[in-house]
Amino acid sequence: MSTVLFVTGTGTEVGKTVVTAAVAGIAPGRVAVVKPGQTGVAPDEPGDLAEIARLTGRQFTALELARYPEPLAPDTAARRSGLPYLSPAAVASAVASLAADHDLVLVEGAGGLLVRYDEHGHTLADMATATAALGVPVAFLLVTTAGLGTLNSTALTAEALAARNLPLTGLVIGSWPAAPDLASRCNLSDLPTVADAPLLGALPAGAAGKPGEPFRTLAAASLAPALGGTWTEASLG
Repeated sequence: MSTVLFVTGTGTEVGKTVVTAAVAGIAPGRVAVVKPGQTGVAPDEPGDLAEIARLTGRQFTALELARYPEPLAPDTAARRSGLPYLSPAAVASAVASLAADHDLVLVEGAGGLLVRYDEHGHTLADMATATAALGVPVAFLLVTTAGLGTLNSTALTAEALAARNLPLTGLVIGSWPAAPDLASRCNLSDLPTVADAPLLGALPAGAAGKPGEPFRTLAAASLAPALGGTWTEASLG
């Protein structure tokens, strides 16, 4: 894995936080997880980092750089709240600092790749570009859905990354259904084709209900060796 792995999704509610927790839960060495912009959470409420801590049951460095109370895109949430916007330079500086003394830094974005974070339209992709400009190797992990409709959104995200010369390590299905339909089965081979990147795992639906050691065991079985697990497509039966 790259020193810094940005985790994005094809949209909201696709399983980014669970996948981030799965990778963090089984990664060797010192791990840091960064949430650049947390939205829809009050100052005293637990956010995605707290959920990752609950799921993994392990120690890691957690860093949240901005929090906005309304469940909106970060730029809109910042504007409406009157709180400061989050710049790519600020994120890059924080991530590079963590990368200096951690074996893996995971950066979980909000929504999809091109969700705006500030008044200039900067996105998670810009944060990754700014980090790479500091000499830190970066790559992306794309969390996608299993069923009908996933191919177009996956292809669009992969194309956007390629246009920015941002490497895509692979794809992970954020929630694999207990009873997959024909489209889901076909997408196991079609997703890597449209993204030009390997499928590196599939978290079963309901994985978030098994925190701690059960979750880490499940994560190891649901992620491919490139992410520290033992998963292969044949694991899905």
